[in-house]
Parts: sequence; structure tokens; C-alpha cells
Amino acid sequence: MSEPNINTPSERGPRHLDALTGLRGIAAWLVVLYHIRLSLVSILPPGVIAVLARGYLAVDLFFVLSGFVMWYNYAAPLASGGPRAAARFLWRRMARIWPLHLLILGGFVLFRAALTVSGRPVEGLPLAELPLQVLLIQNWGFTHELAWNHPAWSISTEFAAYLVFPAIVAAGQPIMGRGRLAIAIAALLLAGEYALFTHRSLRTLGADIPTMGLWRCLVGFMLGTLACVIWQAARSPRAWPWALFAAGWIALGSVAGWPETAIVPPAIVTAMLALTYAKGPLARFLSSRAAVWLGEVSYSTYLAHAFLFLVFKLLFVDASLQIGWAGLAAYLLLLLIASWTLYRLIEKPAQRWLNARTPGWTRPLPASPAE
Repeated sequence: MSEPNINTPSERGPRHLDALTGLRGIAAWLVVLYHIRLSLVSILPPGVIAVLARGYLAVDLFFVLSGFVMWYNYAAPLASGGPRAAARFLWRRMARIWPLHLLILGGFVLFRAALTVSGRPVEGLPLAELPLQVLLIQNWGFTHELAWNHPAWSISTEFAAYLVFPAIVAAGQPIMGRGRLAIAIAALLLAGEYALFTHRSLRTLGADIPTMGLWRCLVGFMLGTLACVIWQAARSPRAWPWALFAAGWIALGSVAGWPETAIVPPAIVTAMLALTYAKGPLARFLSSRAAVWLGEVSYSTYLAHAFLFLVFKLLFVDASLQIGWAGLAAYLLLLLIASWTLYRLIEKPAQRWLNARTPGWTRPLPASPAE
């Protein structure tokens, strides 16, 4: 497989990247359903609720996907561009994630003010932590619990990953084109992540997010970069070995009673690699226009869904907090509309505005079809 040309912008990327974009969209909705699952217990069987309770694992998929796409788009230009290219990369990433984050955070600030004025109790919105939220450093070990827009914890850790990504590229030059070496390093990273969680007596990836979330992101992000190296180095790419490994690993771990921290990260990486090579029905579905559209608006979906559900419950849900089928349909439709609106009117225009004002002393990077 020839290496894709990242220097030529296009409306849609190659099929394999379309599939990853579609996967990101599905993952965002899994997180949404995870966060609203307790309001669905009156309409969904316990088994489905139990499945939705694992939806937080989609965030780990986000981290791996992000590392893959960042390496795919930026490893080569960063390797040859030096500090100026690194500065421009970081500017572009901030243009991508910061404006919408500030807007949603502003919504929470207004909500807090409304609670204060009406004399209602204010919980989970500490003013002392607001500067950390604004700067997107709230999940760097400075706090002991999630606050404000809870899903933004992962954006905070992604920001940290972006900051170290130029150093990852510099350190990763010796492994470019060396798939077996990348596999060995990935195995060491996976073992290290498992050991870290085990040392803290944690069996699930979603445990102690204020402390472990940053490491969870950095490991997942680096695994994604290594997955991209493996994918680019493949001379005779086949999906089935990776898919077989992922399925076998999950089956073996489940039978043996391994903790989630041992089962899920290797399964995510290998399943994603299988998808990048696949050409079957799943790959075609994830590359479909509808799935890719969900992926394109997924950042807006992810950042806005918690605030929208908070307002939705206050306006339309009684003390039972159960929303029923009609309420579920209404909320999902509202979220779809909000995602599209925020993407078209806030996210992309703000990104273009900031990118057009990139400091002139930075070295240009190629336009990216896969962001």
C-alpha cells in the first residue's frame, strides 16, 4: 500500500481515513449514551444498560484514533520543519479545540449564574477551578474530581498530548518504516499501562480520572502513533490477522478473568488496525456519507451533549429523571441539530479565523484532509 499524500487537501480523505472518521462519530454517540444511561433504565433492559455502562471506553478509542491521525498528517512535516513547524502545529490544534470548548464552558458559567441568582444550590461548578478549565489544564493532576463540563477532561489530556507530540515525532524517527519495532514498543507501552493501573489497584480504565486520565490519554495517543507506523510499514496489508488477534484477546481475557486494563487497550489498537486494512461491509458502513458526517460533527457532539442534557432534564424531565422513548428521541434529535449547528456556525468558522491569523514566524504545514 502506497503512503497517502498528506500535502494535497481534499474534501474527503482516502477510504481508510473516512472509516476512521466514521468510527469517531459512532464512538462519540457511545459516550453520549453512556452519560444518559441512568435516565433510560425504565425503557431498556438491564443487559443493554450494562453494555452502555462501558461506553466510557470509547474515549480510549478517541485517544488511539487521535494519535493515528496526528502521525498520519503531521509526522513528516514536523520531522523536517523544526521548532517553527511545531509552533504552527500547536497553533492549529488550539484553533481546532479551544473555541468550542470556551463556548460550552461559557454556557456552564451562565448556568451557574442562573442557579446563584435563583437561590438554588450550586454543585460541581467551583469558581476556583474555572481558570484551569479555561486553559484546558484541568485534568493535569491539579484537581481531585471532575467539574464543569465533565467530558472536557479528555480534551484537556489531548491538549497535553499535542504539546508533547513534536517530541514524540523527534524520538520516533528511528522507527519510521519499521513495523516490527513499532509492534515491540507498543507491547511495552501496553504492559506499562497495565502495570500502572495494577500498581494503583485499579481494574477499569475509567477509574480515578483526575489522576489517571492524563496517563490513559498519553499512552493511548502514543499507541495510535505506533499503529500508524505499523500501518504505513505494511507491505502486504491484511485485516484478518489483526481482527483475529483482537477477537482472540478479548475471548481469552474474558475467560481468564483479566481486568479491563489488560483486555481493552490491546483490543482497541488491533481492531483499529484491522479496520484500516478492511474493505468489507463494516469498513464500507463507516466510510458512508452518514457515518463520516457523524464523525465530522463528533467534536461538537462530544463537548455539547452533557450541557444540553442538563438543560433538557431541567426543562422536560420530572423527579424520576427517566426520559422515556419520546424524550430519548427528542434529546437525540436536539443533539444532532446542535452538533451540526455548532460545527457549521462556531467550530469551523472559528478554526478558519484563527488559522488565518497564525503567527507569520511559524513554518507552514500542509492542509490536512483528515482532521
